[in-house]
Amino acid sequence: MSPHETAPGTVVLAGTPIGDSSQASPQLRRALAEADIIAAEDTRLLRTLLARTGVETNARIVSYFEGNEAERTPRLVRELVGGAVVVVATDAGMPSVSDPGFRLVRAAIEAGIRVTSVPGPSAVTTALAVSGLACDRFCFEGFLPRTGGPRRRRLAALGAEERTMVFFEAPHRLTGFLDDAVSALGPGRAGALCRELTKPWEDVIRGPLARLRGWAAEHARGETTIVIAGRPPDTGGGLDEALARVDERIAAGEPLSSAVGLVAAATGVRRRALYQAALAARGGS
Repeated sequence: MSPHETAPGTVVLAGTPIGDSSQASPQLRRALAEADIIAAEDTRLLRTLLARTGVETNARIVSYFEGNEAERTPRLVRELVGGAVVVVATDAGMPSVSDPGFRLVRAAIEAGIRVTSVPGPSAVTTALAVSGLACDRFCFEGFLPRTGGPRRRRLAALGAEERTMVFFEAPHRLTGFLDDAVSALGPGRAGALCRELTKPWEDVIRGPLARLRGWAAEHARGETTIVIAGRPPDTGGGLDEALARVDERIAAGEPLSSAVGLVAAATGVRRRALYQAALAARGGS
């Protein structure tokens, strides 16, 4: 390297506490103290974390959230090329996991910049562990579409998923999410609502989706991590029960084709066989 060249910097993805600030690890404290720049999802929350953990830093703190990621990422890459150490810190948990960070990671990799992490708590694995549901195989779906139609279609597509599923949801959309989950996956599908994890007032509500929906209608506050059991191989009770569910949807005003598609996705019954059986039950051909 020429004496006039500067070694490239490093992106540090910093896992921040999801509950009490005492969860902050020595490695996280050191990363925040030694950073040149801290790209924070919420600068106010970041300063609160620094105060509560007693960390003193000379880092330049900049906001880095969904609304300015695209604009700010090239600027941060230029700083990285110039040798800066940039720590990315979100409000809680790991950056890039349904939070800012992914754009910078991709851009840094393309620029040949080193990317590393300070591991920390994650609402995904914490909720999964305390849910009481199978943890050996799972899929993370994050935030589903905000509006009803796209969200219902996504849940219907997950009807045949056999792995445990983990979702995030905002409080004002939680009951709508659960209404659609009950419709797509059935009221008896097991689940868990995990709110304010690791805090003294955390709530973990376990039970069938119908019960979780009733609880959420009265207690939807704060972002919630939702864990839902996958479909067991025999879920749906065969063609007869699938036909009964199609009948229920049609009685509620849903078209036959749509009802068959949603029930087939939720139960694993073959769509063609279910459609033909539903037609036959109505005297069709």
